Amino acid sequence: MEYTNLAESDDYRKAREELRLAEIELMRQRERVAQQRRDLPPGPVMPNYAFNNGTVTLEELVTDRPLIVYHLMYGKAQTTPCPMCTMWIDGFNGVAQHIARNADFAVAAAAEPDDLQRYGRERGWDQLRLLSCGDNTFKRDLRSEDEDGNQDSTISVFARDGEGAIRHHYTARPRMSEDIQERGIDLMAPVWHLLDLTPAGRGDWYAGLDYGRLVSGNRT
Repeated sequence: MEYTNLAESDDYRKAREELRLAEIELMRQRERVAQQRRDLPPGPVMPNYAFNNGTVTLEELVTDRPLIVYHLMYGKAQTTPCPMCTMWIDGFNGVAQHIARNADFAVAAAAEPDDLQRYGRERGWDQLRLLSCGDNTFKRDLRSEDEDGNQDSTISVFARDGEGAIRHHYTARPRMSEDIQERGIDLMAPVWHLLDLTPAGRGDWYAGLDYGRLVSGNRT
C-alpha cells in the first residue's frame, strides 16, 4: 500500500506494510485486553475513606458513575511533586471535560490539602478535583504508598454495584514485572506515543518541573 504521493523505495514500502499489519494486531490485542478489564468480577467493597481533612468521603465522591483516581506521588517521603505524575495530570486536566461525559475523575496525594491545592494552582489544574489523603490509608491499601511513606504513581477505578456498595474495579501501576519497571500506565499519557512515532523514539527523556506550560506557542 502506498501512503503518499512521494516516491517510496521498495524496501520502505515493504517495511511500512509489515508495520501496518503489526499495528493492526496490536490494536486488536488492546481491544481484547480492554474487554478483559471490563469483564472483571466484582472487586472488594471499599472503606469509606475521608479526604481533605475529613471534608469529603468516598461515599460522596462515587456517584452512579465510575470514579477514576490518579495517585499523585507527592507528600510524606515524596517531598516534591513527581515530574512524571505532573506530566500525566497536565494531560488529564486538558481532557477533563471529555472524561466528565462518562466518568468522574480525581487526583489523590498524600500532601497536605493546602500544599496540594497550591501546586494545582501553579500547574493550572483548574478542571480536576484534588484530594489529600495523607491522614488515611487509601494509598497504602492500594499499594501506592509503603510503610515508610514512599509514593508510587497509580491509577484506580471504583464503581457502585447493584446494591449501591462501592467496589474496587481496577488498579494499574508503572511497575508490572521485572522487565516493565516504568511503562505500565503509559497508555494514559499521549506524550510517550507521540515520541514513539519519531525516528529517535522516547530515548531516555524524562519529564521535569523546570519548564512551564505552553500558552499560544510561547513558554510561560
